[in-house]
Amino acid sequence: MDVKLETSWDDLPLMANTSHILVKHYVLDLDVDFESQIFEGTIVLFFESRNRLEKQSGSTKETCRSESNEACRFSTPEPCHSPVTDTRTSSSKTGYNDFAICGKGEKDTSGKDGNHDNPEQASGISSSKYCCDTGNHGSEDFLLVLDCCDLSVFKVEEVDVAVVPGIETFTGSSQIAFVSEELRNQIVHELVTLPADRWREQFDYYAHCSQAPGCGELLFDTDTWSLRIRKTGAQTATDFPHAIRIWYSTKPQGRSVTWTSDQSGRPCVYTMGSPVNNRALFPCQEPPVAMSTWQATVGAAASFVVLMSGENPAKPTQLREGRASWHYYVTMPMPASTFTIAVGSWAEMKPEICSSEDLAAETSLTPSEADFRCVGVCGHMEYPCRFQNPSATTQEVIPHRVFAPVCLQGACYETLLPLVRPCLSAAHSVLGTHPFSRLDILVVPANFPSLGMASPHIIFLSQSVLIGMNHLCGTRLCHEIAHAWFGLAIGARDWTEEWLSEGFATHLEDVFWAKAQQLAPHEAWEQQELKADLRWRCLQDEVRNYPEEMQVLRPNKEKTGHVSDSGSSVIKHGLNPEKVFMQVHYLKGYFLLRFLAQRLGDDTYFAFLRKFVHTFHGQLILSQDFLQMLLENIPEEKRLDLSVENIFRDWLESSGIPQPLQTERQARAECGLARRVGAEVHKWIRVSRRPQKRKRRETEEVFEKLLPDQLVLLLEHLLEQKTLNPRTLQSLERTYQLSQQDAEVL
Repeated sequence: MDVKLETSWDDLPLMANTSHILVKHYVLDLDVDFESQIFEGTIVLFFESRNRLEKQSGSTKETCRSESNEACRFSTPEPCHSPVTDTRTSSSKTGYNDFAICGKGEKDTSGKDGNHDNPEQASGISSSKYCCDTGNHGSEDFLLVLDCCDLSVFKVEEVDVAVVPGIETFTGSSQIAFVSEELRNQIVHELVTLPADRWREQFDYYAHCSQAPGCGELLFDTDTWSLRIRKTGAQTATDFPHAIRIWYSTKPQGRSVTWTSDQSGRPCVYTMGSPVNNRALFPCQEPPVAMSTWQATVGAAASFVVLMSGENPAKPTQLREGRASWHYYVTMPMPASTFTIAVGSWAEMKPEICSSEDLAAETSLTPSEADFRCVGVCGHMEYPCRFQNPSATTQEVIPHRVFAPVCLQGACYETLLPLVRPCLSAAHSVLGTHPFSRLDILVVPANFPSLGMASPHIIFLSQSVLIGMNHLCGTRLCHEIAHAWFGLAIGARDWTEEWLSEGFATHLEDVFWAKAQQLAPHEAWEQQELKADLRWRCLQDEVRNYPEEMQVLRPNKEKTGHVSDSGSSVIKHGLNPEKVFMQVHYLKGYFLLRFLAQRLGDDTYFAFLRKFVHTFHGQLILSQDFLQMLLENIPEEKRLDLSVENIFRDWLESSGIPQPLQTERQARAECGLARRVGAEVHKWIRVSRRPQKRKRRETEEVFEKLLPDQLVLLLEHLLEQKTLNPRTLQSLERTYQLSQQDAEVL
């Protein structure tokens, strides 16, 4: 590496050298093996060198620098220059299908008995050493670094894209007489830069290219966190092959996916939001700046359903007897960490369409049907964007499906499915255009470590949200829906700024849920104030119980967003096991946004938020991007002492409780819902202190019915008492039927 990344035991290194070369598209072709608990197959990566990107943008700045003279061991490559005569017939398939239904190519079984934890044994490598460089200086070879762990890599090869039928259209010639590395890279460059309105043609060619034969093995090596690849004689990223195929399999203990059984006892596997993201599922570029598209074909036994974070609602294609394949794709460039998969015996539930208007409102609008009349109004890289589609902008409810183990179908029909439509509609009324064209919701196995997780086009929910009343299910669904805008369509450029995702989703879940319930303004205010009381208590607990350095929302301060010359960086505390349970980024972020909304007034704030979403969707941001735009939209009389610097100091770069929040909480008056809880607490304390034998004239306490959040607050208060009579606990259970309440009460 050009620098030794300074890491602590709990830091997550992002190793990919994204300053030199970027993955623009992935094609995955995998089989699921439940007996061995592995995914196995190939991934083809299509690259664009940063040098070429900068030349396109008119920049002449030289950014590729030397990374290291670190010695590595690699396998011996085969020659890669070849005349194109009869090579078209050597493709892994005799013909090509449309990308949306393309089948799986034949698997290369050579070398699969090797374990690439021992590079020499895995590759049949001699002991000669090579000097490797991820930059482009001197006579050393360029080194491609991908984020990777817990994978067995069998072979890496260059893909001969020049043999694909019709590919000569990308060379400016009617036929290809002789193939060079430069020509192959030119073909890939023309392919990855096709305009958005030709995305179907582009993805079709990606599929064809991914099935093309190899034209030479590449040298590779793995270490704890990375896969490193080079080609002899390729001294710069521009010279390095721009389409490569990696043959690999995951490991049963790999940290990106969980192999388990669902609630019906059937085997399943899913990505569970691991701290290492997807690097144990496929070799990739993890840094968020590496925004790419993808398409994936996954084969499994015909009895299984494969769900992925693709924009198409895939249907299975029958292969040989007892096997089927599922094909998904995404046309919006996103970080590799957003890729999601779940394979299991899921039962599907769809909403009943009540009227022709409902049907029209939920008609799927795929990019191929988009009417892009406003091209150029968006600030992101070009892709088929729903914000440019007039029909999509007015679509209140996107098509949606619910999946769950068979034994939970009844609970989903009763609790979850009826909430999806009003929650989606509420989100649209607040933020406008849904960034994604459809939504699947999967109730995941019981070992899922949180209440929910959002990915493009799919949400995972815990079975815990199905218990009790629909309040917890509704709020959690709203939280995950909010991530479609904040966390996915708009991502953090530096992953240490989690508040840009979780703070926004926490703040918006209250707003969405109030609208979904169609509450009157005073009812919505009461509900949100009660929630603020609960979160205030939780934040105080977090500050007392976690290390100060983990309470800071912008830990890198002025270095936020900075990376090394190669593009590698470190996520502070990214592997700390305590972080899974922390809510500081949720809570402090929520209170900051609540503070800003109160300063501006809700109407002004949410009008601004829609403007912000329209400006920054499809892009990565830092805290200052949001704050600067916000302050520019605040009237001078409301700004007072607000500045980016003050907000950084008081809210984002200090541990503990922000001073403005302390002041606000001390001055505020309790809301009516909280006051009623206080009255109930006093009743229960009286009950608990009464002697077992009471006077006959004593009247029984009459307790009010409480909402779930009120119950949580009541129990919080009672837990603060030094003692409670056991009879009181029994009476609490009888009065509120606690065992039948939602997971937060339990």
